[in-house]
Amino acid sequence: MHNLGSDEDETSNPSMQLVDEDSSVMKKGKVTNAVINSWCELVKKDSESALVSLLNVYRAACHYGTESIGVPETASCQIIQNSETFCSILMFMLCEVDNIFRGLLKISSSSCKKEVILELKNTSKWKSLKPLIKSYLRSTLFLLNQVTDSEILAFSLSRLRASIIFFAAFPSLLHRLIKVTVHLWASADGVLSSCSFLVIQNVAVVFTSDFFDICLRRTYMAYIVHSKVVDSINTKHVQFLRNSFVELCSVDVHKSCTKALLSIQKLYNILKQALRTKNKEGLDGQKMHECFGSQMNLALQGSHALLFIVYVQEAMKKICSWQYINCIDLWVMFISANVRDYELHHIFYLIIQLINGVACLFPGPRYFPLRKKCIQWLNHLSNSSGIFIPVSSLVLDVLEYKMAKEGGKPGKICNFSSVLKWSYHISFPEVATIPLIFLRKFPEVATTENQRRMVKRLIDQMEQNIEFVQKKRDEVAFSPNEHQSVESFLQLEKCSLNAPFTQYYRSVMQKAFSWNLDANGIKSSLEHKKTKRKRGLLSKKVVNESVNSETETQR
Repeated sequence: MHNLGSDEDETSNPSMQLVDEDSSVMKKGKVTNAVINSWCELVKKDSESALVSLLNVYRAACHYGTESIGVPETASCQIIQNSETFCSILMFMLCEVDNIFRGLLKISSSSCKKEVILELKNTSKWKSLKPLIKSYLRSTLFLLNQVTDSEILAFSLSRLRASIIFFAAFPSLLHRLIKVTVHLWASADGVLSSCSFLVIQNVAVVFTSDFFDICLRRTYMAYIVHSKVVDSINTKHVQFLRNSFVELCSVDVHKSCTKALLSIQKLYNILKQALRTKNKEGLDGQKMHECFGSQMNLALQGSHALLFIVYVQEAMKKICSWQYINCIDLWVMFISANVRDYELHHIFYLIIQLINGVACLFPGPRYFPLRKKCIQWLNHLSNSSGIFIPVSSLVLDVLEYKMAKEGGKPGKICNFSSVLKWSYHISFPEVATIPLIFLRKFPEVATTENQRRMVKRLIDQMEQNIEFVQKKRDEVAFSPNEHQSVESFLQLEKCSLNAPFTQYYRSVMQKAFSWNLDANGIKSSLEHKKTKRKRGLLSKKVVNESVNSETETQR
């Protein structure tokens, strides 16, 4: 059972019990399905008395099985006779009551502006219906706190979403709605989580201002809590939480930008602590005081200095946590989604500094997955913004570490289709400069002759491609500012697949396929002949698909 809010305040107002004293059925404390159906027909004929009776039974149904203070003893125990009656009252109220209230108040079924309700607050019709509307909203919120069936919860949320404008008259109920929907959004999954987010999004859109801030703050904190641990089970859900939060931020990008700036600055401060810890290891208390200022006032003597070292070293552990990584991932997605439409350069460059700092903080093969993630973030930011962000040094630092032993098994084939894109780009001679510098140093640290030979061939192919692109570039008449002409550079050669670097790429992919097939074990010579025939076709297919996908991307 969920227990996110209390319904006790409902009893503070006796009128909210809405008991129709003229109803003999209510006095007897028994309601059958036939009675429910008759009331439903009367309500459709604008019978307010029948509506009051239905709301009483609906309230009892929502409290069914609980011992809520203020709920008449017969209400939840004797009024609902069986499951059929329970389902009938819930289905009718959730499906029809929104249209009933809108019809009585003369509100269009498509209207979703809170001003419509605020304008009606002083009318006599609103004053007579206000207790009924409040009872319905409160009862449904209480139901959300008690029911555990995901289908009932999802349906109830979808109907509350239809009645979202009525919450304009009840701010306290709106706070409770935000609380329960954020909880369900973060803790549930599938349809229920999606329905919960749609309610949160509607609240942010309809009520804006302070309630957008509340939604943003609560969803961010829920995301932080649920992203502490990521595994194969919850990876997709964490990604869903991230994507939906970014979508929520788009409701008010300027306010979201303020939140992003504060969060990124906090992440950056943790990084600075970690960098100081790494760079100042072994310093005495006086030097650490000069480095950290007032934070060292109580950490200059004895065990206090040791405690401080432990404190700052915790910063490095935080950076290696899923929570820290997922926070960066969240703001990278937010910035990438909005950087072209809004002025976000102040946080854009700050998060680039943050990512570069994280990538360089932990050297060594153990942290290559973290560095790979940092490179992916930078590439994503670059693609989204159209601003060049250099990542070659982060990639090529990997070559300085010994990664395999002599005679080791080859790894799985990777798709390096992006290499083809840049091999045809007009800026390839400049882009290839830094990678070539690193690649020429690789033979000094290579552990096997095979590695040196492969890298030497790659260097030769890159140098040939630089000459090829440079020669073609010298033949054109357009300037670098003519973007359309720049994008169409070497398109004919790219589509023909006959360029030298493409031929080299094809041979590399073919060899990779051969390694993979051999690793899987070829049992007979006949099978070997069959698979050998397929290798060329497969490698050609991969190259063609890579080139075609890159061509479509550029278009």
